[in-house]
Amino acid sequence: MVFMPPMFRLLAPTARTIERDSFALALGDGRNIEVARVRHPRARRLRLTVDERGARLTLPPRASLASSERFAGEHRDWIALQLARYAPVSAVGLVVGESLELPLRGAMVPLQWRTGRYTRVHGDADGVVISLPASVPRAALVRALRDFYEAQARADAGRWLACYLKDLPRAPRRMRFRPMSSQWGSLSADGSVSLDLALVLARPSAFEYVLVHELCHLLRPDHTPAFWHEVESRFPAWRAERDYFHAEGRRLKAALRALLA
Repeated sequence: MVFMPPMFRLLAPTARTIERDSFALALGDGRNIEVARVRHPRARRLRLTVDERGARLTLPPRASLASSERFAGEHRDWIALQLARYAPVSAVGLVVGESLELPLRGAMVPLQWRTGRYTRVHGDADGVVISLPASVPRAALVRALRDFYEAQARADAGRWLACYLKDLPRAPRRMRFRPMSSQWGSLSADGSVSLDLALVLARPSAFEYVLVHELCHLLRPDHTPAFWHEVESRFPAWRAERDYFHAEGRRLKAALRALLA
């Protein structure tokens, strides 16, 4: 949601640094929320965004505080609708010694607990095994689980990448996996691909689609019809995977957050 402030409102002094504050906003359903406000020296217009962290309003250096609050008020119904999309999704975390399944590649796989000299998470023919010393900090278990998921994600992406490289002008400079708040992937200016670690919990075809999507940005940096033609020529079923993320995406991200909490 964007709005270009009229010239007569550009009366505030130019900010050279990022300034942050917040203000209260009453929604139509009676709720009062806090809207994070960021005055950014490179902003050119008012921009309103909502994600799982809440509502955020970015404004240019010379926009007045009154105009920003008025803009948010004019879009209170849109904010309420977006907040509903990001309502918390319940997810079960990992309970040491008790959890018997672990999400992986669109399924719940059997989980075994064993005593070991050091913390380790690995797969075997029967599922996933977590080995722990008698006393281990929670942080060590979380690191081991995250390393396991990243290794699985890299193995899958590496296998698919080999199939698509022949039609690309170059390979990605590097590939990063990390939890992402709203996106599933991105391509940086230097050609590095970032992918959401939660993709390894999704069904493999959905993960593969996101990888293809980002690889096609090496050919087309936008989302024009020409870009989607490149995606469809490589992955004709991309619409089904997009629908899958619309239905399951928030649950997948919540599951990863709970497991790595």
